Amino acid sequence: MKKLFLLAGLLIGFTTISSAQEIAENAIGLRLGDSDGFGAEISYQRALGDANRLELDLGLRSGNNYDGFKLTGLYQWVFPLDGDFNWYVGAGGGVASYSFDNVPDQFDDSETFFFAAGDIGIEYSFDIPLMLSLDFRPEIGFGDDLYDNNDLDFDIALGVRYQF
Repeated sequence: MKKLFLLAGLLIGFTTISSAQEIAENAIGLRLGDSDGFGAEISYQRALGDANRLELDLGLRSGNNYDGFKLTGLYQWVFPLDGDFNWYVGAGGGVASYSFDNVPDQFDDSETFFFAAGDIGIEYSFDIPLMLSLDFRPEIGFGDDLYDNNDLDFDIALGVRYQF
């Protein structure tokens, strides 16, 4: 019986804490990552409830010998830390495509692959409609083995978003 009361108390406390936070209905900005990910990405977040949201990131990259894009979608759960600090976890995936210019003609010079991704991070919402975040995103790719996308990559990024 004590365990039932303890479980009920924890459930009520978790529900109260989860609904006490405020996340913006919409946020748009940049997610600036390292080269293990895709570099800079345009990032959009849409609240789906009081404590969860959808994040969509689009990265476009062009170099001397390649062009590419990467589209990521993540479902995130947001938890309050202290004041305007939140932490979040998420899961999702996406699709990416690369085209290489310096490959001999007898080889296919493009590749499209899918990937699964996780996400964990911390964010701070200022009194003005600005949010900064720092996140860690492990990704595992599924596609041709030609350019080694079937491995685990770790992406760390700083997000700067306008909330509205």
